[in-house]
Amino acid sequence: MKKSFLLFLVLLTALVPVRADEGMWLPLLISSRIADMRAKGCRLTAEDIYSVNQASLKDAVVRFGGGCTGEVVSPDGLLFTNHHCGYGQIQQHSTVEHDYLKDGFWAMSRAEELPNPGLTVSFLQSMEDVTERVLKGYKPSMTNGQRDSVVQANSRILTESINNPAKGIRSTVEGLYYANQYFLFVYKIYSDVRLVGAPPSSIGKFGGDTDNWMWPRHTGDFSIFRIYADKNNEPAEYSKDNVPYKPKRYFTISRKGVKEGDFTLVYGCPGTTKEYVTSDEVRYTGEVSDPEKIALRTMRLDIQKKYMSQDQAVRIQYSSKNANVSNAWKKWQGEAKGLARRKTVESKQEFEARFRKWAENNEYKGLLEEISALYEQRNPYFRAQEYYNETVSTIELLAFASRIYATLEQGRPVDALTEAFFKDYYQPIDEEAFVAMMGAFDKQLSADFKPAYHAQKLAQYGSLEAWRNDVFARSVFTDKAKVLKLTKADLPKLEADPAYEMYKAYNQWYRKDLQPVVSRLGQQISLANRRYMKAQMEFEPNKDFYPDANRTLRVSYGQVAGYKPSDAIYYSPVSTLQGIIEKDNPDIFDYNIPQTLRDIYAEGGHDDQPVCFLATNHTSGGNSGSPVLNADGQLIGINFDRVWEGTMSDLAFDPDFCRNISLDIRYLLFVVEKIGHANWLLDEMTFAD
Repeated sequence: MKKSFLLFLVLLTALVPVRADEGMWLPLLISSRIADMRAKGCRLTAEDIYSVNQASLKDAVVRFGGGCTGEVVSPDGLLFTNHHCGYGQIQQHSTVEHDYLKDGFWAMSRAEELPNPGLTVSFLQSMEDVTERVLKGYKPSMTNGQRDSVVQANSRILTESINNPAKGIRSTVEGLYYANQYFLFVYKIYSDVRLVGAPPSSIGKFGGDTDNWMWPRHTGDFSIFRIYADKNNEPAEYSKDNVPYKPKRYFTISRKGVKEGDFTLVYGCPGTTKEYVTSDEVRYTGEVSDPEKIALRTMRLDIQKKYMSQDQAVRIQYSSKNANVSNAWKKWQGEAKGLARRKTVESKQEFEARFRKWAENNEYKGLLEEISALYEQRNPYFRAQEYYNETVSTIELLAFASRIYATLEQGRPVDALTEAFFKDYYQPIDEEAFVAMMGAFDKQLSADFKPAYHAQKLAQYGSLEAWRNDVFARSVFTDKAKVLKLTKADLPKLEADPAYEMYKAYNQWYRKDLQPVVSRLGQQISLANRRYMKAQMEFEPNKDFYPDANRTLRVSYGQVAGYKPSDAIYYSPVSTLQGIIEKDNPDIFDYNIPQTLRDIYAEGGHDDQPVCFLATNHTSGGNSGSPVLNADGQLIGINFDRVWEGTMSDLAFDPDFCRNISLDIRYLLFVVEKIGHANWLLDEMTFAD
């Protein structure tokens, strides 16, 4: 890459944004946004937000687990994130006798905080543009494969010189702008993270699937953890001798509240966005992928909910699984509707028509045609892959069989894996899902995109029900006691187990017939998109381009604002406890609030207790749990969702509809005090007012 292009990328960051409040900005380069942020009311400096020379706001933000964000809120490592981000840990600690999902959990001392093996939080230490170092030795005459080899080798040299597992230091090199630019991210990872508090699900998940992605929202979506370290404040595995982590920086909390027009800053780790793709990608997503995955997940959700409604133990077992299935299911519905409403395909096509005309006389002539041809080749295979992932791969017994087999093959014990599986497994759900999912796989895919094994088994059994009955009746993997007795010596006979045989047949087909084609064409599309990204920047030199999200730390900023979802309707940006009482219904699980909350409301004086608020920040999956800050960098909320009408923002940001939903920090404090009676936690927090 030529230095002139690197300079070109840097210069782009100083331009005025095309649309207000759109963008997920790299903290390292936030100085280029400060003027616009100040115009919207921000009173912070770039050094306040990101610094490697002094403690800054970045030092109070963590990547929580693998897919969320969290924030440190006390000098003793107290951490806030979303209830749905901590849901797996809450569920793992729950039993019928101690149902922390239903009743909530509140440690009343540090000795009562619960460990969570496998849970980590990652602090960003630094980020750095390393494009020149990563591309050292690259020549324009090289093939794409040769370029990739150069990138991988140079990246490995960089990360290996930094990584220090003993100290919890890990680094990654990430390609941004479709690998036109490379950044080095260095993290410090802590692995002793303990559950401190969580409201009952009737608060933390109030509204359930019905309210998910919707406004007005009244969900107390938070959970509280604490980070522990060794006596030197360094990362350490769980030990009773560990002590609370002492952060470089923690957030001061503001109880002043929000009003329409107030500045908001979200600091977090958004997952994946694709703002710069062609109309081909948008059309496939909105017209094929989303509708088909919605239909498949609807079937799974209906089956799970039927059994969950009949048995409390099953409800506990499948609460986390059901929430995971439901979240994307509803998001895809809003995304497909939003893309259609905004006519995103058409607007992309209009842009592409102008681009083609510009490209007639330069090196990008024919690029869009090349990309379209690649999508046309990829889509049938990618669709089959999505069907495999949403049907065959969701049968729990098959997945369990594959994990046990692999564990035995490695010579490791299967006890922990087996106990964890059967703790949260209800066979009637899996049996009914088997017939539904395999039926959809059979009906919706042509013979060219199904393994020969599929037709053979249907011919052998005559029906999906008969096939299902045989698999579940004969498989050793349905019997916990038998699984616990398995050893590596049993591997030959497990080859003939009907569940493992079925898993292996479909998995081999997937790896042989689908994955290589999807991978090859996906790589070609990525390479074409690298050129297209560079071309867009040259085509629109006055546009501000932010890099697509990739779970690295980003800053987005905006203002508290309502929106108009349809004619004659305007949603104000703040919800209150009164709305919870209006929705309260003891006969509906998702709306049955704790009696304590009803009693508190009946006492009077809490009608205007704020619960959630809306703002115009550009967020995505991964921003769940992100701190929402005011103009002075004080914590005012916790981001947890987007409005349904704006979920297409991963592909196209619409300033009229894209709103992020945040828990008002005052509701968190209210619940901790009034419901949890955990005032000792409030005592270690710092308040601005």
